[in-house]
Amino acid sequence: MQDKIKYELEFQIHSSPQLLYQYISTPSGLSEWFADNVNSRGEVYTFIWDDSEEKARMVRKKSGESVKFKWLSAEDDAFFEFKIVVDEITKDVSLMITDFTEEDELDEAKMLWENQISDLKHVLGSA
Repeated sequence: MQDKIKYELEFQIHSSPQLLYQYISTPSGLSEWFADNVNSRGEVYTFIWDDSEEKARMVRKKSGESVKFKWLSAEDDAFFEFKIVVDEITKDVSLMITDFTEEDELDEAKMLWENQISDLKHVLGSA
């Protein structure tokens, strides 16, 4: 099995950082755009898509700024992180995503995130 590679994506989001944070850090917010349903028990979040279910631990949470999850099924150090970045001058809000994937699946993984973020923007009314 090959090592996964780390990649980062940045998306401009027309939303307040406070509202965006609710959609990246809470089960109800995440289930609006990231998965069909999301439940949490403490730090462990269960993400449900159609017939599949994945569990991840929220390993870091910086209020109003970022959340970092690690898949419980992952055997490596891979994680995915959402980070809100506000430009000091323009006040533009961006969502930085850090994730890992197999090198030959990078384009597919990026496209999946673009679709997910499109759903997020639609939910936020910033599409």
